[in-house]
Amino acid sequence: MSGRMGLETASTLAAALVGLAGAAAPAAALEAVKFGTNWKAEAEHGGFYQAVADGSYKACGLDVTIVPGGPQANNRILLPAGKVDFYMGGNLLEGFSSVEQGIPTKVVAAIFQKEPQVLLAHPGEFKTFEALKDAKLFLANDGYNSYYQWMIAEFGFKPEQRRPYTFNPGPFIQDKRSAQQGYVTSEPHAVEKEGGFKPQVFVLADLGFDTYATTIETRTDLIEKKPAVVQCFVDASIKGWYVYLYGDNKAANDLIKKDNPDMTDEQIAFSIQAMKEYGIVDSGDTLTKGIGAMTDARFKSFFDKMVKAKVVAPTVDYTKAYTLAFVNKGVGLDLKKP
Repeated sequence: MSGRMGLETASTLAAALVGLAGAAAPAAALEAVKFGTNWKAEAEHGGFYQAVADGSYKACGLDVTIVPGGPQANNRILLPAGKVDFYMGGNLLEGFSSVEQGIPTKVVAAIFQKEPQVLLAHPGEFKTFEALKDAKLFLANDGYNSYYQWMIAEFGFKPEQRRPYTFNPGPFIQDKRSAQQGYVTSEPHAVEKEGGFKPQVFVLADLGFDTYATTIETRTDLIEKKPAVVQCFVDASIKGWYVYLYGDNKAANDLIKKDNPDMTDEQIAFSIQAMKEYGIVDSGDTLTKGIGAMTDARFKSFFDKMVKAKVVAPTVDYTKAYTLAFVNKGVGLDLKKP
């Protein structure tokens, strides 16, 4: 870490644990931590930017710097190396991989209850998800090696259906008997703008691909030595997400556009609406446990599916990939607005 938290009184430590602000704020200098994301700044990172913008991190003792990811960055390797203190993971396969490779990190919260992974089709061409077994499927390597293996094992899709996806919607737009991968928060908007039609959307999470996504990961040594820091980061992030989705998010969006000048207000608005409409962040267990919720049952369910699909070895001890110690406390539920 680039900073150190000084000695605190018991009351200050307790305040950090519950994320209180005001008179109970730490008297010592703020703990400087870095949070690495896995892509360029966008609305899908909005709650973290909100917690920076509205001072939620500072209120419980942290000075957080967001380190954006991108095509030329690999922030994931910076976490075990100690160059960042928290990392925004993709889905649970990364956590399982860390266990398999002996990397000392754990998932401490899951901001997305549903991975926003979708398959897009031309309207009216395929009535059901299983009808896509007759389609050409434009898939990138990561998708083919993960959720598509689940589709093969669970639904009987075939390897030969796959076509390489280069993150260009053009081939899909031109071929009505095809489908392409995407995120519900992004690609449907791009297809509508470029192709002039609203694609049919199949959300894989609603079909059984039940991984968590946009996780918060940290090192096991930070969990063991500074649990108050971890709790502060998790709680403040959760509060940031409630405000970002249901409150005034202008300051957060300004920071997003500062870090990513290519981001537009139109895209941000589309992404926020999609996250709400499809329950990406706030659905299921979060309705009672709060944003970031995780359960043992969900981890086991997804692990079993990945073993069946031969994506993950059955010998991996998936329970070492996460801890529930910092979530499911109902933090931020009072901030939710209709």
